[in-house]
Amino acid sequence: MKKILLSLLLFSAHFMGNAQTWQDTLTLIEKMAERYPPAGPGCQLGISRNGQVVFSRAWGMADLEHNIPLSNSSVIEAGSVSKQFTAAAILLLEQQGKLSVNDDVRKYVPEVPDYGTPILLRQMMMHTSGLKDWGSVMDIAGWPRSTKTYSNDDALLIISRQKTLNHTPGAEYIYSNSNYNLFAIIVERVSGMSLAEFTRIHLFEPAGMKHTEWRNNFKKIVPNRAIAYEKSGDTYLTDMPNEYVYGNGGLLTTVEDLLKWNDYYLNGKFGNPSLLPKQLTTYPFNNGQMNPYGAGLVVNSVRGWKSIAHTGATASYRASLEYFPELGLSIAWLSNSSEFDGSPNIANDVRNLLVKNRIVADKKSDPSPFNVSKEKLTSYTGWYKEIRNGSGLRLFVQDGKLTSSTGGNLIPVAENAFMLRNNRIEIHSGKPAKIAMITPQDTVLFVAAETANLDEKAMNDYVGEYWSDEAEAKFSVRIKEGKLIVYRAPKTEYPLTPTYKDGFLSPAGIIYFERDKKARVNTLKFSVGRARNVEFKKITP
Repeated sequence: MKKILLSLLLFSAHFMGNAQTWQDTLTLIEKMAERYPPAGPGCQLGISRNGQVVFSRAWGMADLEHNIPLSNSSVIEAGSVSKQFTAAAILLLEQQGKLSVNDDVRKYVPEVPDYGTPILLRQMMMHTSGLKDWGSVMDIAGWPRSTKTYSNDDALLIISRQKTLNHTPGAEYIYSNSNYNLFAIIVERVSGMSLAEFTRIHLFEPAGMKHTEWRNNFKKIVPNRAIAYEKSGDTYLTDMPNEYVYGNGGLLTTVEDLLKWNDYYLNGKFGNPSLLPKQLTTYPFNNGQMNPYGAGLVVNSVRGWKSIAHTGATASYRASLEYFPELGLSIAWLSNSSEFDGSPNIANDVRNLLVKNRIVADKKSDPSPFNVSKEKLTSYTGWYKEIRNGSGLRLFVQDGKLTSSTGGNLIPVAENAFMLRNNRIEIHSGKPAKIAMITPQDTVLFVAAETANLDEKAMNDYVGEYWSDEAEAKFSVRIKEGKLIVYRAPKTEYPLTPTYKDGFLSPAGIIYFERDKKARVNTLKFSVGRARNVEFKKITP
C-alpha cells in the first residue's frame, strides 16, 4: 500500500505539478466519464506508471437487459488492439526457427494468389502487403462483417478470389484485416496449435493475463462478458461481433490485463532474448519514406512524446492502449459503446490531461509568392482520374485562384507547382496531362480525363447487369427518374454522381467503368478505402 501511495504522489507531481493534486486529477477524470450515463453502456479505464497500476475504474452497465453494472473484471472485446498479440505470436515462431518474417506468405498459405511478386510476412504485419481487406470486399457485396458468421476459413476463401492487389507490396500503407486473419492461419499451420491456444500458453499465462482469451467461438459462454451496444434514437441496440473470425481482432480482455501485457513485453520479458526490438521495428516504404507501423503497434509520437499505441473497434466495442516510454505511462481503455464515436473518447481526453504538450511549433513561413497567369491557371482546369483507385479530382478557377474539388486553393510556388495544404501538386503538360500529388508519405498520380456528359444515350451505355467473382455479388445499373443508379438485391440502391467520363461517386464508394476496344462498357470497378478496384464484369448487353 505504501508503494502504491508513493507511486500516486510521484505520478501526480510529475504530470500535474504542484498546483494540481492527484485528487484534482481524479475529479477531472470522473467529470470526463459523465458522458456515460449510469443506466447505459460504459467503459473501463486503467492507468499505470512504471508498471504500477495507479488508476482502474469502470462506469456504466455491462448488460442492460439483465441490469448488470460494468466492473474492473468485466470482459470487453479489444478490436484491433488484438493485432499486437497476433504479431507477437508470429515473431515468437520466428525466434523458434519455424518461419521468417521475410518469407513469402505463399510458402505457408499457397491459396493466396500468385500476383507475380512476393508478399512478405513483415509487409503483412505492417499493412504494406497490398492484400485487399476481405471485410471491405464483402461490404461491397452487401454482407458486411457480423451479418454472416464468418470464420478465418471464409476470410481465406475471399482473399483467394481477389484478382489484383491494392498496390505493389511495400509501396503503401493500407490497413487490411486480411493480413492478420492469414497470420492466425499461419500460426496454426506452423505450430500445430490454434492461435488461441498458442497465445494462451506463450503470451497470456506468462504475462499474468488471467481474464484474457480470444473470441474464436462467438457462441461460447464467457463469464462477465460485457455486451456491446449502439445508440439508436433514445434507446440502445445490441451490436455484437457474431463471427468466428479472429486474429485481426477478437481479443476478450480487461484494462488491467492490457496494462499487465504492456509491463510484460516492454520490460523485455517476452521472448528469449527479448523480442521487444522486433516488435518496435518499422520499415520504410519502397520510396524510402518511413512507415510508423510495427508489429501490430503504431510507433510514433503524440504531443511531442514517443508513443507506442493501437486503437480498436469491432461491432460496437471500442478500445485503446497507449504507452509513453519516456514517461513510463500506460493508458488502457475498453468500452462496450460506440455512442461517442463522433467525439474524442475518454482515453484521448485523459491522455491530454496527463501528457502535457511539449511540441514547440515552428512558425511555418508561407510559400514564396509566385504569380501564374489566369490563362495558365485555366489551362490546368478539368477532371483528372487517380490511376490507382479511379477517384476523380477536379481543378477549376474561382476568384482568380486554382481550386480543388477536395477543397482548398492551390497556392502557386512555380508555374506548374502548387501547395495544397501539406501536399505539393505538380501539373505536367502533355496528352493527356498528368498531376503528381506529392504527400509526406507517397506520390499519387492522376491523368487528365474527359468531363462526363450524361445524356440519355450516354447513360444507356452503362445499363446492364454486372457480376463479380471477387465479391460473389451482382449489381444492376439502371436509369431511375432520369438518373443512373446501382441496384443490389434485395433493395439497395446507390445513386451515381458523375465526375469524369466513366467515373462516378456513390454513397458506398468510388465506381468507374472500363470499355473494350470497340468502346463498349464491359467492366464496373468499385473502390473503397481498404479494397481497391473490385471487379464486376458486364453479363448482359
